[in-house]
Amino acid sequence: MGFSIASPSEEKNSSSVQEAIKSGFKTAVLYASVAAVPTLIGCRTIPWAKANLNHTAQALIISAAGISGFFITADKSILKSARGNTIGKHDK
Repeated sequence: MGFSIASPSEEKNSSSVQEAIKSGFKTAVLYASVAAVPTLIGCRTIPWAKANLNHTAQALIISAAGISGFFITADKSILKSARGNTIGKHDK
């Protein structure tokens, strides 16, 4: 951080970012797990998927679900925190 000292509001925002990261990671694990089951089963049983989706494509499908889950959840958490901070400042 260098030589700067964080104000109390910056420390509060830092903790909300950490909470957003934690909830985003939990959601990413859940979404990747949910996407992995039908992807792997489908690539073993459906003839078109067996012929056209190699291991890299399967990994990309699963990781895309996890990444999108992370960013959507983290973004919603940060926006919720920012909205709460803004509403609290304008009500005073």
